This record gives sequence, structure tokens and C-alpha cells, in this order.
Amino acid sequence: MGLHKILKIIALILSIGGIVFLAMIVTKGDDAIKATGEYLDGFLYVAYIIFAIVLFFVVIFVLKGLMSGNIKNTLISIGAFLAIVIISYVMADGVETPMKDGKILSASGSKLVSTGLYVFYMLGILAIGAMIFSGFKKISNR
Repeated sequence: MGLHKILKIIALILSIGGIVFLAMIVTKGDDAIKATGEYLDGFLYVAYIIFAIVLFFVVIFVLKGLMSGNIKNTLISIGAFLAIVIISYVMADGVETPMKDGKILSASGSKLVSTGLYVFYMLGILAIGAMIFSGFKKISNR
């Protein structure tokens, strides 16, 4: 039996399990579920199993791709990403910030949030720049 057939059977079993647990949740009612959380465990276990399977296959195929000769480009990309993260961390400032619920966000937490925002902005600018560069390159080659 091929891997495709095995995966189809596993997908069928997990989807039937998810449907059964969802039906149990729906028949129980919103108020009872909010009060007790009953029947959610099975539904969550199905989700965890699916997540583990997907994660397993992602790791396997990433490692397979790395072993097929792409390790140099991968390491260059990881280094560039880490450089962007380090630059963003240096640029970020951390200030204690009061939040809406009355708690206070620490300075280090604020610095990490700022770092994440700067990384997002830089990667967004690079992506937009790459699209514009690609567009100009296609236009100029015609």
C-alpha cells in the first residue's frame, strides 16, 4: 500500500473523528460548553494530531530540500533574516507601557514588540522592492 493511500485513510479517519466531536459539541449547546468545556478535549486532540502530522511532513520535506543541494542558499537566507532581526532589535526602544487592562508591559516586552514590528516593516519593504524590481526587469526585457 502506497503512502498516498495510507494518508487518505488517515485523513478520512481524522475527518470523521472531527465531524463526530463537532456534532457532539453542537448538540450539547453553547452554554453548557462554555460552563464545563465538555467534549472539547476530543475535538482538540484531533486538531493536535493533524497539527503534528503536518509539522512532521513540513520538517521532512524541508530537510529533504536542504539535502538536495540548497544548503548554501538556505544559510544565506537565514543569515540575512537574522541580520534583519539584529538590526531591528538594536533600533527598537523599550519603554514600560500601561495596557488597557491595567497591567504594565515591561521594557523588555516592549522592546521585543518593537523588534517584531521593525522586522515586519523591513521584510515588507524588501518584498515590495523585489516585486517592483521584478516588474521593471520584465518590462525592460521585452
